[in-house]
Amino acid sequence: MAFEFTDANFQESAIDNEKLVVVDFWAEWCGPCRLVSPIIDELSQDYDGKALIGKVNVDNNSGVASKYGVRSIPTIIFLKNGEVVDKQVGATTKAALEQKIAAHM
Repeated sequence: MAFEFTDANFQESAIDNEKLVVVDFWAEWCGPCRLVSPIIDELSQDYDGKALIGKVNVDNNSGVASKYGVRSIPTIIFLKNGEVVDKQVGATTKAALEQKIAAHM
């Protein structure tokens, strides 16, 4: 299961993390988010210990979504040393996300 980011733990878990951090902004009512969700879960297992991969429910954590200007979901941001290094807006494939992860590891 992917890590659950919240407004409360985002600074410590994502910003202050030295590893690559992949954050999926989603909501339960979002159809494309439901397509991406199992991919994020798989990637979190595949990269366990190498990268932190998780999700932010935008309905429950509007602060983080607002900070990163998330206007469409799913939006997936890639953070390295607290800085955004890549971004994917909209549904995508596991292979496409793996390419982005590999590029920033």
